[in-house]
Amino acid sequence: MLDGLPLRGERLTLPRPTRAWSARRPLKRWRYVGVYGPDAMLCAADVAIAGLGQQFWAVWDRARLRERTVIRPTRPRPVSVPDGRLIVRDGDVEIDLTLVDDGEAVEVASPHGRSFIWTRKQPVRARGTVRIAGRAIPVDAPGLIDDSAGYHARNTAWEWSAGGGTSAAGERVVWNLVTGVHDGAQVSERTVWVDGVARAVAPVAFSPALDAVGGLRFAEEARRARRDELLVFASDYVQPFGSFAGTLPGGVELRDGFGVMERHTARW
Repeated sequence: MLDGLPLRGERLTLPRPTRAWSARRPLKRWRYVGVYGPDAMLCAADVAIAGLGQQFWAVWDRARLRERTVIRPTRPRPVSVPDGRLIVRDGDVEIDLTLVDDGEAVEVASPHGRSFIWTRKQPVRARGTVRIAGRAIPVDAPGLIDDSAGYHARNTAWEWSAGGGTSAAGERVVWNLVTGVHDGAQVSERTVWVDGVARAVAPVAFSPALDAVGGLRFAEEARRARRDELLVFASDYVQPFGSFAGTLPGGVELRDGFGVMERHTARW
């Protein structure tokens, strides 16, 4: 299974991880949707680790951060992420967005520990409405869908940035930058999309303060952070929302950009 990895392409012939265990490692899988616009930024995810479910959502309206994480969600689940939609129904928060593909999808499979991991990144255009306590926020913004699955090593750590905006030349841009997972020097998930065309980019370095990645500067506006200790599983992360300026890997200068940075360590 590990022969020939890592691989990158729009569609891989390598089977996606589906078995519950491989090389004594449990299957982890998630779908994460991020939407990054000037009026509102948000994210939501459906996660399963060895059958243990978790869902979370967050909305930053440039004034107040609203968020919630649910362990072992019961029905009706607060987050639904079917193909082409993002729906959140949780208390006085409602999110209903249509997600339209807005560029080339990129799939990557990489060795990790004694087994392998897989991801698919799809840039999208998100359109719809966020309602918070009856207040409606229209959304028409770039975003990214992160589908991931695999048999990650017992201790895993990564730094990640995703966002969208406009280049100085007026092109639509979306990016996905990472260290720690799928970060081979030659084959990785690192991608900058320019008007929907995927460009693989070179390795990047994140600053200790998470205020820069490569030539891209980040101004934090609101911070998500959470630490969980669940028997044999643990997670510790920070994921701030904010704005970006500077130059993306590959030399694309930003006119404007919005998105997230993240630092995450997991024992799973």
